[in-house]
Amino acid sequence: MATSTAPQDLLTPDAPPTAGSEPLEAPKRRNPLVFVILAVVLIAGAILGWTRYQFSQAHESTDDAQVEGDVYPILPRVAGPVTAVKVEDNQTVKKGDVLVTIDPADYQQRVNAAQAALLAAQAQVTAARAQVAAMQAQVNTARTNIGMSDANRAKLQKDLKRSTFLRKADIIPQSDFDAVQANLQSTSAMRSTAEDQVKVAQQQALASQQQVAVAQAVVKQRQADLDNTKLQLSYTTLVAPGNGYVSKKNVQPGQVVSPGQQLMGIVSSNKTWVIANFKETQLENMKVGQPVKVEVDAYPSETFQGHIESLSAATGARFALLPPDNASGNFVKVTQRVPVKIVLNQEDPQHPLRAGMSVNAIVQVK
Repeated sequence: MATSTAPQDLLTPDAPPTAGSEPLEAPKRRNPLVFVILAVVLIAGAILGWTRYQFSQAHESTDDAQVEGDVYPILPRVAGPVTAVKVEDNQTVKKGDVLVTIDPADYQQRVNAAQAALLAAQAQVTAARAQVAAMQAQVNTARTNIGMSDANRAKLQKDLKRSTFLRKADIIPQSDFDAVQANLQSTSAMRSTAEDQVKVAQQQALASQQQVAVAQAVVKQRQADLDNTKLQLSYTTLVAPGNGYVSKKNVQPGQVVSPGQQLMGIVSSNKTWVIANFKETQLENMKVGQPVKVEVDAYPSETFQGHIESLSAATGARFALLPPDNASGNFVKVTQRVPVKIVLNQEDPQHPLRAGMSVNAIVQVK
């Protein structure tokens, strides 16, 4: 019975290779340092991811934020040609510094005219008071005449009694008796006339007092006109309403300006703050007073510490020129943003914040 013989390489695996055959390569061993590095990377990634997760659970952030500050518009209240511009763009100014002057000649002329009208009105008051004094003197004179008439009448009445007795005794002639009667009647008429003069003089005095009141009212009106013209004259000098920096200067000497025309702006240097527009879904745990870290694009290596001062009572869309009307029928739900005011705990003079700078606000809500 024939038996098959096994191949030589299977029967003798350890036999040396025959001539002309290729040697077998030994398997390569992996470097254990690769596994160590891979493990370190995985662990570091896991730690970083967990840290980021924990951070996101305790903080809310947004880059839809910018620095805000007070900007004072410089608007003239009177019209006229500009005679001088005292400042330049980006110049630092203090409250009360003169910025622009408008030609005051027309307004000074109005002040002079108002002063002259006031003096004339005051003279009218003086004349009216003098008229009152004159009328009062006439009243006193008329009352004096009444007193003199009463005295003469009393004397003539006594004379009439004596003359009546003497005439009955036929001691005096009838002509003397008639003369006494005539004098008594004349005195009575004079007294009546004096009483009428008192009434007329009193009415004239009352009218003069009313003229004084009218003249005093005119004086007040002229004084108001003078004050108004002085106020208009003061408007020809435009001063800085606060400390800050000149911005957007748009006026030159010789230019004719009109009331309400913006000539420049003053950006206040007293205080700045941040307005961060957070999504409405980020406001659940956000409260006033929570600490905030502010990162400013202009200073990438600096961070600023602040806190929430207030939250807006309405979303930003409510203040838009054309606010959305969800009752129109075409409704698409859009996540709204709510402005949040953030103030810095401390100003950094070395890194001043300018209004309009972009920032990233991170609020610690837990």
